[in-house]
Amino acid sequence: MKIVVDAMGGDYAPIETVKGAVLAARELGIEIILVGDEHKIKLELAAHDTTNLLISVVHAEEVIEMGEAPAVAIRKKKNSSIVVGTRLVKDGLGDAIVSAGNTGAAMGSALLGFGRIKGIHRPAIASVLPTIKGISLLLDIGANAVCDPQNLMQFAVMGNIYSNKILGVDKPRVGLLNIGEEETKGNPVYLEAFQLIKECNLNFIGNVEGREITGGVADVIVCDGFVGNVVIKFGEGLARDLMSMIKEELRKNVFVKIGAALVFSQAKGLKKRIDYAEYGGAPLLGVNGVCIICHGSSDSRAIKNSIRFARECVAIDVVKSIKESIGENLNGDDSSADR
Repeated sequence: MKIVVDAMGGDYAPIETVKGAVLAARELGIEIILVGDEHKIKLELAAHDTTNLLISVVHAEEVIEMGEAPAVAIRKKKNSSIVVGTRLVKDGLGDAIVSAGNTGAAMGSALLGFGRIKGIHRPAIASVLPTIKGISLLLDIGANAVCDPQNLMQFAVMGNIYSNKILGVDKPRVGLLNIGEEETKGNPVYLEAFQLIKECNLNFIGNVEGREITGGVADVIVCDGFVGNVVIKFGEGLARDLMSMIKEELRKNVFVKIGAALVFSQAKGLKKRIDYAEYGGAPLLGVNGVCIICHGSSDSRAIKNSIRFARECVAIDVVKSIKESIGENLNGDDSSADR
């Protein structure tokens, strides 16, 4: 198995991306192809022991920056690391691509390079969220700011397949994120989406409110990319700042400090559960290939776990699973895969 890594993508690239790739090659025993500025990548590789590791470098002279318009950048920068990396996978020289760079560019490259799975109108980015009962899958978290009812229904089907095949959930409970539990709540798009999902062969539990997300009431939670992106970033900020506030309160006097030291020594598991780096990147579901999109601020651990995640998607063949299951519930225009 060969995992392609966009070495220039992310806030801390190429230092953290290269370090994460080295960790993955060493711990997972898989081949890594680093794509980007060859000189910079090799300088970073020189700082690590790569003896017996299967790591190669493919030069790409351009980088699509975070602030660039994805559609324009992809057309103008055909030799960018994300475009070249996607092309390697498309040409069969790699099995999956991992990028912490411009999300829109990663998605656009995957759409152009891999195409959509037949029957899927739009792909969705799916993210794992920690809950008090384990984990839930939230999608879309940013690929589509505006969706129609058919899009949301397709997200539900793909999320159900992913939760079952990759996350190992038997009969995933699928919920539609909404402003109330009642079937009559929501705007026209969500009202129609409710009925479409209800007619699918899914374990649909109805609407899920925002306060129920972390309660683990659903295994798959569906929403448009605008709402999903706000939810996931709010959750990341809340987890980070809540931990900081707790630490600040516990440091107010010496007796509390002693107790806090004991508490935090036993709270490593909690910190690990709410750390996005533990869950790696988010898969782009609906494209005809494996593309893992990472957080822009991913460190080496997050990159390593994203590569591990990509390996699992390839090993279980999530794309094939979606293809085989899609016709059971989707009634979309098959020609959408070519649009």
